[in-house]
Amino acid sequence: MAACLQLNAKSLRPYFPLNSVFVSKQSPKPGRIRCATSTPSKRYTITLLPGDGIGREIISVATNVLKLAGSLEGIEFKFQEMPVGGAALDLIGVPLPEETLSTAKQSDAVLLGAIGGYAWDKNEKHLKPETGLLQLRAGLKVFANLRPATVLPQLVDASTLKKEVAEGVDLMVVRELTGGIYFGKPRGFGKNEKGEEIGFNTEVYATYEIDRIARVAFETARKRHGKLCSVDKANVLEASILWRNRVTAIASEYPDVELSHMYVDNAAMQLVRNPKQFDTIVTNNIFGDILSDEASMITGSIGMLPSASLGESGPGLFEPIHGSAPDIAGQDKANPLATVLSAAMLLKYGLGEEDAAKRIEAAVLDTLSRGYRTGDIHSAGNKLVGCKEMGEEVLKSVDSQVPAPV
Repeated sequence: MAACLQLNAKSLRPYFPLNSVFVSKQSPKPGRIRCATSTPSKRYTITLLPGDGIGREIISVATNVLKLAGSLEGIEFKFQEMPVGGAALDLIGVPLPEETLSTAKQSDAVLLGAIGGYAWDKNEKHLKPETGLLQLRAGLKVFANLRPATVLPQLVDASTLKKEVAEGVDLMVVRELTGGIYFGKPRGFGKNEKGEEIGFNTEVYATYEIDRIARVAFETARKRHGKLCSVDKANVLEASILWRNRVTAIASEYPDVELSHMYVDNAAMQLVRNPKQFDTIVTNNIFGDILSDEASMITGSIGMLPSASLGESGPGLFEPIHGSAPDIAGQDKANPLATVLSAAMLLKYGLGEEDAAKRIEAAVLDTLSRGYRTGDIHSAGNKLVGCKEMGEEVLKSVDSQVPAPV
């Protein structure tokens, strides 16, 4: 199994290297994508979880890109597709079948599309698609979620912020993924002393959970620009007081990283006021869920942002941060680039195949530079394309890259 966090943490770096080691030559004629003819030197098993909504469309594009980038780097993939979320509920009756989890655990990495949809909104909690995702993360024991938010030069005008605010933003949110209020107990429903119905959840963290995510964040910051901002609510929450104390303690192991602390409400404001002040952010599960979505809109579209979820051993889980978008499912309108870039993160952080990852990263930049846009990032002067055509253009860019002279 390939995605050991201890190994990956050593190579963490800014996700979008604009000075890629690949350059593009003239793209081949449409429909003529070459493949490597040499015998593959490396083989990996990837579990594909298309999930719901647009999941199948975007996973199809990402799989094709993985195949081509891998073939050009002497890598062969074996793909195993399994149901999860609403698709699994309809097929089997549970959001995460045992066979799906077993297959995922035995693979080298897991690529997920999207989960959820209106059809299952009224299901009981244990039968909701999102429960399957939480169970998957817990089953794979992935606790560190890396979510980059980079404003690409080609898309700076797509940001809702002023150009001078958005231009140059390059930050990473490191989110604790398996603890906190999403998993804490006790939780449930009851009645208060007045007989009124109540709902309750528990925000709880143990020292080891904070320490391990803090070390991942410090390692990430060390490989980026050496600045780490820990986000909490230590002026109100006891769990956040412990969080701040432990992150501060771990900081002594990383004297080369500048540590700061910020309350979550201020962090939410500062992300839209002056996002360039941030390099690496580390925070708990629920704050990370919210702040990373907020950060995504700085980039222009949630449809552009990938994520990686890693554990101490076993396969990593790689997925776009957007939802299943049931309103546009099956209409060829989805933006597949977040999933394509998740595939690049899979190669980089999950398998250690950096050259193949850089091929994909460079291909996405090249495709955007050539003016291709899906509806969520489209602007005047660019060509509006659907999910399939965007995938085809990325394939052309992958195929047209040659190693740059050193």
